Amino acid sequence: MPRIKKAIIPIAGLGTRFLPLTKVLPKELWPLVDKPVIQYIVEEAVASGVKEIIFVNRPDKKEVQDYFKKYINKIPELEEVLKMRKKNHLLKELKNLEKITKKISFSYVLQKESLGASHAVFQARNLVKKESCAVMWADDVVESKIPCLLQLIKVFQKYKKPVIALYRIPKESFQFYGMAGVEKITKRLYKIK
Repeated sequence: MPRIKKAIIPIAGLGTRFLPLTKVLPKELWPLVDKPVIQYIVEEAVASGVKEIIFVNRPDKKEVQDYFKKYINKIPELEEVLKMRKKNHLLKELKNLEKITKKISFSYVLQKESLGASHAVFQARNLVKKESCAVMWADDVVESKIPCLLQLIKVFQKYKKPVIALYRIPKESFQFYGMAGVEKITKRLYKIK
């Protein structure tokens, strides 16, 4: 049974839809409640059994890499301050992220030119070789009891075919997204025509 051990996460986008904010802070680090969006994506990957995250990034965009480095390298002073101030919920969150970063390895490859999403994924080819892998988008956070990626992996293992998660969008949003023609296989499983 093919196992998915690696996930490619393209983060090289310019964030033009959200200028000028993305010039200061990449959208992957924007907070969603109390954590950056990218943390939710990495947590989903870990919960789905992924062992290596391959970030595809631009040469001038190091903030995401720096974010995870800070959790790999402990800051004892910060922990002491949180203990002293009885901020146990923050200390717990810090420890949780430290645990996650120990369960997974991070690799970084560069996309030197902005030539689209598929080009970004292609940049990771030397790290993935011929292994099956997941591709996760840094701005697609899915809330579910069973992680979305884990659901996709189970379908992939059952059918041994490439799998993609899609969702319905309202007609007025069609102009902003790519469309797929589908054929129903089971209740929540469709074949792209």
